[in-house]
Amino acid sequence: MKKTLLYFFVVFAAGISPAWAQDSSSDLVRQAWKASNDSDTKTLSLLLGKITAVYGDAARGEAAGLTNFPPRPKINDYKDMSDVATVMFIKAETLMHQGQNDEATKEFKNIIAQYPWAQTFDPSRGAYWSVAEKSQDSIDTMQGKSPLTAPVDNKAPRTRPVLKFPGTEEVINWNKYGNFLNVGTADYHYEIIDEPGLVKALGEGMYPNIVDIYRDSGFKKATRQGRLEGGQWDFVNTTDLQAAFYKWATAPESRGVQLFYTGIILEKAKMYMPAIKAYDDLIVNFPSTIAWTYWQTPWFPADAALAKIKYLIRMHPELHLEFKGAKITIENADDPHHCIVMTNPGVLRKLSAAEIARQVLNSKPVLIDLGKPVYYSGAGQVRFVKYESGHWQLLVDNKPFLIKGMSYMPTKVGESPDNGTMEDWMKEDDSHNGKITAPYEAWVDKYGDNKRHPDEPMVGDFKLMKDMGVNTLRIYYQTYMKDDRPFLEKMYKEYGFKVAMSNFLGKYAIGSGATWSEGTDYENPVHQKNMMAYVKEMVMEFKDEPYILMWILGNENNYGVASNADKKPEAYYKFVNEVAKMIKSIDPNHPVAICNGDTLFVDKFGQYAPDVDAYGANVYRGDYGFGSFWDEVKEHADKPTFITEYGAPSYGGVAMSYQEAQQAQSDYHKGNWLDILYNSAGYKDGDGNSVGGMAFEWLDEWWKDYSPAFHDIKADAIGPFPGGYYFEEWFGIFGQGDGSQSPYLREPRKVYYTYKELWKS
Repeated sequence: MKKTLLYFFVVFAAGISPAWAQDSSSDLVRQAWKASNDSDTKTLSLLLGKITAVYGDAARGEAAGLTNFPPRPKINDYKDMSDVATVMFIKAETLMHQGQNDEATKEFKNIIAQYPWAQTFDPSRGAYWSVAEKSQDSIDTMQGKSPLTAPVDNKAPRTRPVLKFPGTEEVINWNKYGNFLNVGTADYHYEIIDEPGLVKALGEGMYPNIVDIYRDSGFKKATRQGRLEGGQWDFVNTTDLQAAFYKWATAPESRGVQLFYTGIILEKAKMYMPAIKAYDDLIVNFPSTIAWTYWQTPWFPADAALAKIKYLIRMHPELHLEFKGAKITIENADDPHHCIVMTNPGVLRKLSAAEIARQVLNSKPVLIDLGKPVYYSGAGQVRFVKYESGHWQLLVDNKPFLIKGMSYMPTKVGESPDNGTMEDWMKEDDSHNGKITAPYEAWVDKYGDNKRHPDEPMVGDFKLMKDMGVNTLRIYYQTYMKDDRPFLEKMYKEYGFKVAMSNFLGKYAIGSGATWSEGTDYENPVHQKNMMAYVKEMVMEFKDEPYILMWILGNENNYGVASNADKKPEAYYKFVNEVAKMIKSIDPNHPVAICNGDTLFVDKFGQYAPDVDAYGANVYRGDYGFGSFWDEVKEHADKPTFITEYGAPSYGGVAMSYQEAQQAQSDYHKGNWLDILYNSAGYKDGDGNSVGGMAFEWLDEWWKDYSPAFHDIKADAIGPFPGGYYFEEWFGIFGQGDGSQSPYLREPRKVYYTYKELWKS
């Protein structure tokens, strides 16, 4: 998952330049982070004086014209304001860490008063954070205020769409109203012949029915009440789903985007048949629609709609639907100006009574014969095998092994890499009894009162994970881990967990010798040499350990962030291939995988990294799973594939109560895991290249949105989650209660019990 800006600037910031007269405000900010890392308050004071003298007037002028945060397209128009406020913040933070609370509080209050709308960009997450908000968090921390640990249930009015004109057909028979032309090609389109009949069949909110919504008395009433005021994006996460339906059905968006979010609103209202109708409408009529994510990357609503229909049918067999033959293939997806979308809309239909009876009797997925092995990735204890059917499996000791993995980094409340207080969890012994705390002494707060009772024994995370069905931990290598080998050996002996040992391979400039500001250059011989040595050190240290499952290279390096893999993908994947070959020359017994960010540049991976055995990726697409991910990888790189990160927060913002958000988190994980499972070897309707996944994450990390003493519920970056935002501090399968019993207390979320059913069956 993403990390905070503060950590990376503190650790990797560039050195201070003496040529202040030539420095931009951005240069001064970088120098301030470096001075902060060195606890150099004298230089910080000089830098603050410099940026205030040179850019202060412009900053104050920009601030005077604002009454809210500037819209994203205009943020750079207020750069002087934000940079001045950021240097003020860095100075105040340094004073706070040195125990000068009075001086720090004064500086933080100045920021809040002068620059309430200043924002600082976090490149690792592609999002901005409010300098004033973080300043108030720091003041609260110094004052010892109790952290907020549980969101208050939303009390806002809730409505559910009522369709006055629902349409005459639950499932549209498109052949009655028009013709499918050029199916399966880039020239596909649906030709409407009987528009009046189609309009009547579809009902309001669908295309091409643009009349009935305005005839709906509920729409007229909502308009009079002012419930439709504002932009359509303000209605994505509202509890007034009736208003949201009207707003999106009439939104000034492209038809594809409009239909997708109409479907989303109906799905939130548990109106699954109308939601599927909207998604189907989108696929049939607007499959080539291109939209943009929060990070300004291309997004294809029809591809997501296709996955949504499959997900809803899978999760709700009581709908008695079948969806066959649909496929959307996107070539050059990274270049929306030259991409090609080839569409087969498939056939969505209601099952007959006889078919429903057979469905009830045969509820399990259809399996196929894998055939004989045709390829092995190696001859060691761990290897991949490909069968005549084209399906892949991971073998451990010649037995099929489906990765049921967990991202595990148990962090105590109050600890943070931002201020250098995060410890190695494999060495933390808070009870001073020779037992590592989190793995062996964690206990479950089954009463939810943040107190340990006699019937709440110390069971430890490892026991809880074993009971859940976990078989693999994802751990990132650090040099200090040489001392952790005995601990990992004990873990494997007692619980049998395998370890997917990972190396950042220059992401965040780790291991390359580059500074944060220059970033890792995958064509730089010095950087290459440093990374090769760092990876070799890891492999030599752990290659003979029985718990090693595989080696994983990188962590979304293709997104950039203190590296140029996003700008030089060809060079990056060529280097990855050289590293893979080096690893195999030392250790032929364990496969090598990559950790990519979704499928960005997967074509270049397939072309330039043939010696990498498997394709892994961090993927967050939605509750429906991963859509065309498996097919995209199969098309460009026919390799075993797995998800290195997936998950969702247990907090959903103002649109959900805490109980609803927990259920949504559970449903999200279930939808994702079933997609992983049904695309693994032997399942007829899947791609057969899935070898498992690694859930993110075991325990809430309170430091993610800056203050490690507060369980932050402020909305951060927009994301494809039930509440619409990342809420990064809430991704845990377990929570830490109110924080008072950290690092011992574990608050089980509903998703834990969901996994016990999914992974232990």
